[in-house]
Amino acid sequence: MNQDAMKKAAAEAAIEYVEPEMIVGIGTGSTANHFIDLLAKIKGKIDGTVASSEASAERLRGHGIPVMDLNQAGDLSLYVDGADESNKHLHLIKGGGGALTREKIVAGASEKFICIADETKLVSVLGKFPLPVEVIPMAQSFVARQLVKFGGTPELRAGFTTDNGNIILDVHNLEIMQPEKLETQINMIPGVVTVGIFAHRPADVLILGGESGVRTITA
Repeated sequence: MNQDAMKKAAAEAAIEYVEPEMIVGIGTGSTANHFIDLLAKIKGKIDGTVASSEASAERLRGHGIPVMDLNQAGDLSLYVDGADESNKHLHLIKGGGGALTREKIVAGASEKFICIADETKLVSVLGKFPLPVEVIPMAQSFVARQLVKFGGTPELRAGFTTDNGNIILDVHNLEIMQPEKLETQINMIPGVVTVGIFAHRPADVLILGGESGVRTITA
């Protein structure tokens, strides 16, 4: 089973959590896209969706699935999204697709956060995947200097602008031993919009697609 098939298997397992008349929060990225495509088959069952990115909203609308504004939808019962890394505590690194701020907002507004991924995303220590940090453009150099103090090597994601009109610094060479602490510290740097550590609001359920089938880990 290749990596894409593992992602699809995880997405198929997550569909089981969708209940009638729900408004479902939808993440961003290749694994979330599998979930969107599967959701299209049961779109009549739900009341609508809230998307964490313009790309996901476009894909949802392409399937004829209603997309709502979070302010209109209010609190959500369910949010389904992928991750770039997860540890056994379901702390995540997200933002490889650049939608980390909106993803964090939708996750925060959701009662249950289901993370879907292939089994390679489960790691013992977060940080091998470069940590995305969304930054207001005028603060790029200042924030980068602060990030170096944490032992990381920040690199501007070239040619990329977030849906919020900001830039992303990808921080390499981190070993994140205390995810909650580092999330707080980076978020407190002036000019940082959001850091891609999801530890204060981790996933509630992690569904991993693998060679031997689907495995579910709960918090």
